[in-house]
Amino acid sequence: MSQTVDELDARLLTLLDQDPHIGVLGASRILGVARGTVQARLDKMVRRGIIRSFAPSLDPAALGYPVMALTTLEIRQGTGGGPVVEHLSGIPEVLEAHTITGSGDLMLRVVARDNAHLQEVIDLVVGHPMVDRSSTLIALSTRIAYRTMPLVQRSAGSGAAAADHEGQGA
Repeated sequence: MSQTVDELDARLLTLLDQDPHIGVLGASRILGVARGTVQARLDKMVRRGIIRSFAPSLDPAALGYPVMALTTLEIRQGTGGGPVVEHLSGIPEVLEAHTITGSGDLMLRVVARDNAHLQEVIDLVVGHPMVDRSSTLIALSTRIAYRTMPLVQRSAGSGAAAADHEGQGA
């Protein structure tokens, strides 16, 4: 597999991760490169799909949804799952849905205001006629939050910068 980001890309991504408000000019000053270089690197990483969004990272708990659960769904075989995914897309509390291997077909990450609301969300989720079975696990705490910077550092081959991120989220 070819290297997806170089050392400068990794330094830029790390800088944006640490200070999302830095801006192109601020990043160029800190990195010691031209503003146009920073902008070109960002544009290239957006085109390649490395950077998916410049939107803020939101915390569901701070929005009033402190309960997080993982739900596995078994869906009726031979249906392709499309109608179920379309159904799930209409439920705001379903944050993610992934096709999986193993005993289930889809793995969902859902949030709720409290346990009673979680039951309502699960009832909505399994209310589709193609859902045959579900299993839900409530997350008690987040030990490692969603992260990608260690991958950036590994991709760029920068072990020292990856060490800077060890222990985050513990």
